[in-house]
Amino acid sequence: MDIKKLNEMPAFITKDGSEIRELLAHRNSGIRHQSLAEARVAVTRSTQEHFHTQTEEIYYVTHGRGRIRIDGESREVKPGDAIAIRPGQRHKLWNTGPDVLRLLCCCAPAYEHNDTVITEPDPNLG
Repeated sequence: MDIKKLNEMPAFITKDGSEIRELLAHRNSGIRHQSLAEARVAVTRSTQEHFHTQTEEIYYVTHGRGRIRIDGESREVKPGDAIAIRPGQRHKLWNTGPDVLRLLCCCAPAYEHNDTVITEPDPNLG
């Protein structure tokens, strides 16, 4: 039985600049075809715009407020919002609130750095 605790998962930075805690994936469980992680975007920060060549994602916002842009269309997001991102769709997420933006991220197939294509310079540098 695979049961993971969020506060015991080590954080790592994805290719797009998100801080991730991977809860379940092939790296740490019997799961083979998807992954579940919590992503965090710090106050005043954003991810780099990117897309995934094979992976589809579902974001589910649990804390904070933000704005997401998918293929040029932007929307505000808040806790309780679920966002569908298909393979090949360019997307970027901003934290627009006073608290850390936190969301669950489901990926199928599982998240891999080499499936992420960055489409802009890092907006958090400089």
